[in-house]
Amino acid sequence: MSEVVKSLQERRLRVWEQAKALADAAAEENRTFSGEEESSWQSLNAELDALDKRIKAVIDGEQRAKDAEDAMSKLRGEPRGKGGPEGPGDNEELRKFLRGEGGRTFDVRPAGPVSFRDLSKLSAAAGGATVPTDFYGQLVAHLIETSAIMQAGATVLNTASGETLQVPKTTAHSSAAIVTEASPIDESDPAFGQVSLGAYKYGTVIQVSRELLTDAGVDLEGYLSMQAGRALGNAFGAHAITGDGSGKPRGIVTDASAGVTGPAAVAGGFGSQSTAGQGADLLIDLFHSVISPYRMSSSCRWIMNDGTAGVIRKIKTTEGQYIWQPSVVAGTPDTILGKPVLTDPNVADIGVAAESVIFGDISQYFIRMAGGIRFERSDEFAFNADLVTFRALMRADAALVDLTGAVKTFTGGAAA
Repeated sequence: MSEVVKSLQERRLRVWEQAKALADAAAEENRTFSGEEESSWQSLNAELDALDKRIKAVIDGEQRAKDAEDAMSKLRGEPRGKGGPEGPGDNEELRKFLRGEGGRTFDVRPAGPVSFRDLSKLSAAAGGATVPTDFYGQLVAHLIETSAIMQAGATVLNTASGETLQVPKTTAHSSAAIVTEASPIDESDPAFGQVSLGAYKYGTVIQVSRELLTDAGVDLEGYLSMQAGRALGNAFGAHAITGDGSGKPRGIVTDASAGVTGPAAVAGGFGSQSTAGQGADLLIDLFHSVISPYRMSSSCRWIMNDGTAGVIRKIKTTEGQYIWQPSVVAGTPDTILGKPVLTDPNVADIGVAAESVIFGDISQYFIRMAGGIRFERSDEFAFNADLVTFRALMRADAALVDLTGAVKTFTGGAAA
């Protein structure tokens, strides 16, 4: 808001207070306006109308000026935003790089803060229509769609560089108890540890024919963002589920707590629907093994692979109702007990001692992204095949930072 508009609005407020004082005085004395008061009232209202018109005219004029400046900037090919560069994600700079008119390296970074939880391409209703169309947004969207952990709302920390980041992790909460009069209060501190988030390097190589590069009708940016995003997402996504922390991120299953163990002699499965403590009962127990504050989180999810999902879809409650509820809105996840279900091929199959179902507050899983995603181009690597080679590099690490039971798993029971 400009200073002119602020000044006019302040003036309007003062005039309104004067008019209100006249009306209040007459109301308190239960009388009509005197001739002088009526004249003042009319004059003040006329001034209010004039101020309203001036304020609207100034706001409209400022908006027209901004629209004109944006239009001229677009015609001149300048970056979006008044006087500020859009950053390395600028599409024209990217196209020059892809054509070999720039340097060999191109850093793809967000122009500002990024909410990874909002980057969903499931459908327009789920936010697909609002996904940024810049190269960084497309690339990250493809990365997310291949990793259930990132889809589920993991907390993402963006850092400019890759120095080791120390993140506190909670291992136990404080407790309280009734204290009698004049008795000492026992100390109960939360227990913390530390998890170190480094920056493991993930890379992929994509080769493109010279003809594809020079064909103006090809959406090369979309192709490269899809190929690089999916490749990096698949590699990181596997570690985000089962990584052991040795030369790779710590997966969510590695640090999650045991929630429910299945019955024996059913090959690690869910047992009989008609037997108490088996079938749907196991999933209900797993649901309630995660305490309410974590279950209430918007990032509380079920994660399993497709094979396990196929088994659970057939499980019914004792009332004969399927525990799996399909979504009625295209593009939104199905639910179990009201919580969304995501599938990830990296979660273990149903089996003895296998942790085949994950449930809990996925926002307690922290992903550290070090810088942007670096693209490098080589015209020499496949010179004899007339191919241009692109290399995409990403640095990331991850770990579960709340070990008090924010995320629980279903473990297959022992063999007979």
